[in-house]
Amino acid sequence: MNKDMLKTLENYIDKVEKVDEAAISVASDYNDLLVKPPRSMGELENIAIKLAGITGHAKNKVGKKTIYVFCADNGVVEEGVASSPVSVTAMQALNMTRGLTGVAVLARHTGTELVVTDMGIATDYSADPDASKVIDHSIRRGTGNIVKEPAMTEDECLRAITTGINLVANVGKEPSENKNVDRSSTGTVDLIGVGEMGVGNTTTSTALLSALTGVSPESITGRGAGLTDEALVKKKEVIRKALEFHGLLNKKWEGNENDAEQIVSTMSKVGGLDIAAMCGAFIGATICKKAVVIDGIISAVAALCAVRLCPLVKGYLFTSHVSKEPAYDLAIKELGLKPYLMLNMGLGEGSGCPMAFQIIEDACVMMRDMATFEGGGIDDSYLEGIR
Repeated sequence: MNKDMLKTLENYIDKVEKVDEAAISVASDYNDLLVKPPRSMGELENIAIKLAGITGHAKNKVGKKTIYVFCADNGVVEEGVASSPVSVTAMQALNMTRGLTGVAVLARHTGTELVVTDMGIATDYSADPDASKVIDHSIRRGTGNIVKEPAMTEDECLRAITTGINLVANVGKEPSENKNVDRSSTGTVDLIGVGEMGVGNTTTSTALLSALTGVSPESITGRGAGLTDEALVKKKEVIRKALEFHGLLNKKWEGNENDAEQIVSTMSKVGGLDIAAMCGAFIGATICKKAVVIDGIISAVAALCAVRLCPLVKGYLFTSHVSKEPAYDLAIKELGLKPYLMLNMGLGEGSGCPMAFQIIEDACVMMRDMATFEGGGIDDSYLEGIR
């Protein structure tokens, strides 16, 4: 592992700041003054309070909304773990730029910018007239077959992570600093969504999650984009074989859970270029103090990698929907988070993020525009002992 590249990653991680606990406390107190029964707005209250920790303001409005979609292919599809041909990754990346896919139509509907990035698409799409709309950060044309070899080298993994950081963080542009918590002023929070496109990436994300947690792969492997019962059995066998090959089955972590070298090594063995870049995107969002939304299973595993690398990232994370993939429940539990929506979704792409953005905006409106009991002319003394 290139020590200079690892040091660069560690330097980025050092830029992540702890959320503002004083602002969280002020926002929580202010929320109790709003003209409603205590906790009656549920998760909207939790979201609004959490945003205060990012901006330093009790009241906030949403600024720019962006979803980053990282696209890459996975060599493990050679083992028959996916129903879609490899060419679908390239075609869907292009279709996203045309506004034709699930995430694209939802992004357009919600006024969200969609940034599509090639981290390692295997199919050559350079002759397509829309090819230039896909940002080219390709590190290699697809990963290795994790049953037989590492997905990528450790240096390639580090490159993918730092690419994700740089793309989202605009490194060099420091976030504005909020030194005083003010109930009357309004902060602005930009929202980032992290999605992906890559045939076979439920296999790599499940393998990586099993390696990170020591949980049996059979218990968390799902059907991805659709598999027969026979193919699902094969997929479970392939993931187990990959973990055994790399010595990651039922792995016990040595040293700290957030040991960067171990995490990068594990990602390089059984992860994907999309996952590594997404991991970087979560870190990049926190560097510039942006709220960042998790989509489905691949996004959740990437977020877990980011939190393992930098535990402070968790304070900036927001969820969206429950994924149909069984591994999602484990990943989100490991993160200590709860999804906001149950819509039986399993598309990926970042498609849950625009809906989460809407919920976050609703939380901002609640905190910013609702009256207090005093403002509404109501004596709230009857709530003593209830709050």
